[in-house]
Amino acid sequence: MMQLNRTLAVLLAGLVMAPSAFAADLRIGLAEDPDALDPAQSRTLVGRIVFASLCDKLVDITPALEFTPQLATAWNWSDDGLTLTMDLREGVTFHDGTAFDAAAVVANIERYKTMEESVRKSELASVETVEAVGPLQVAFHLASPDVTLLAQLSDRSGMMVSPTAAAAAGADFAMAPVCAGPFKFASRVQQDRIVLEKFAEYWNADNIHFDNLTFLPIPDGTVRLANLQSGDLDLVERLNATDVATVKGDGNLSFLEVTGLGYQAITVNIDNGEASDTPFGNEAKVRQAFSLAIDRDAINQVVFEGTVTPGNQPWEPSSPWYNADFPVKARDVEGAKALLAEAGVDRLPVELLVSTSPVTQQIGQLIQSMVAEAGFDLTLNTLEFATQLDTQSAGNFMMGQTGWSGRVDPDGNIHQFVTCEGGINDGDYCNPEVDDLLNQARGLSDPAARKEKYDAAMAILQNDLPLIYLYHTAWLYALDKDVTGFVTYPDGMIRLTGVSLAP
Repeated sequence: MMQLNRTLAVLLAGLVMAPSAFAADLRIGLAEDPDALDPAQSRTLVGRIVFASLCDKLVDITPALEFTPQLATAWNWSDDGLTLTMDLREGVTFHDGTAFDAAAVVANIERYKTMEESVRKSELASVETVEAVGPLQVAFHLASPDVTLLAQLSDRSGMMVSPTAAAAAGADFAMAPVCAGPFKFASRVQQDRIVLEKFAEYWNADNIHFDNLTFLPIPDGTVRLANLQSGDLDLVERLNATDVATVKGDGNLSFLEVTGLGYQAITVNIDNGEASDTPFGNEAKVRQAFSLAIDRDAINQVVFEGTVTPGNQPWEPSSPWYNADFPVKARDVEGAKALLAEAGVDRLPVELLVSTSPVTQQIGQLIQSMVAEAGFDLTLNTLEFATQLDTQSAGNFMMGQTGWSGRVDPDGNIHQFVTCEGGINDGDYCNPEVDDLLNQARGLSDPAARKEKYDAAMAILQNDLPLIYLYHTAWLYALDKDVTGFVTYPDGMIRLTGVSLAP
């Protein structure tokens, strides 16, 4: 009997010492359903959240927003700033068994630059060629210096997909994506779930503690929280600000938050098809009037209980890149009416696309009420979020309320949205002077010199208003208390390395 007890004790100790023996599934509630699961075509925040577990990048970031190795282990710049050389991680394979090497990087960058459906082109515009200079070394040769390139390679432009699978699938790659991340694609049911399975050959597999990962799109934040409370979810992103007190008061849950890098805004159709040919698309004063009629502080208090920062630029007011010459204006209905009168407009019917998210609809309804007093008869058109993005891209809109999760480098919050060939310039705004300023900023390593260019561009954009900025978010998370090791990042991504779920 004593020997049996010793044996049981040893076995129990082994279970305690080996948490990986408790293989688990993790279920994450998303605020929307992602668009295409192809880094070349993707535009959504939730898509990037899925990619964080599916597709490793050349470079990642730390919570302190410093660049850190992922598939590239080291890098250096030439003295003239025209060549970036990267050493690549050895022993990495894609989910289909294709080897990750320099040739794979070349194929990926060329795909992002040349694929017809790619929205990454403007992010990599400075890259003239990419060359395999060794089996595990690549060189990016630039047409002009570009201090933003590392930041681009730490996001979707740096995500590596299997060249074998990409060549076979073409534009349909998103139907069954094949990458080199900790989890591989298993299945997807649109508007219902995305299921990933642990990739046993992942280079850092010892630090991945889940066998399966399921993402469930649930637009209603209150329903997401209810699913977490019932045990049907383990983690939810973008918790409603109105639910924070509930989470903090629930002993079975944990609450985490971090200040974000991005913004929420209204994109205006300036010149994308026939739908742009309205006083709203044609007259800057009309857009200025609409913006002036919005009470950003009221949105903050009514919808977010004071947890967001009212804004009017791609960067929040405390950012070193913010142009203090253009502070956030208080609501001014009479000033808005005067601007409309100067534009020769009395009352104007306008339409705003909003997603099915109850929070977004509440924001739309508030704006609808506010601008009515200034002379705008605003109709809200509600669409599922991915459908909304497709509608905007096609030019079938007047305005669309969307956001951006933000990037480490300031270029990532502005360039592709307002340059003439910008990959996410839905409104087709085009001002060569803005292009010139933002392209010059990409080539300047001195922060003060860069800021001069951004300030000059912002002075133009504050007049033209191709985007009407509203506020800057904080990322709010609610977790089951048994989820441990989760670290928040300002980019809003959910990284699962080192995260575990108690048995």
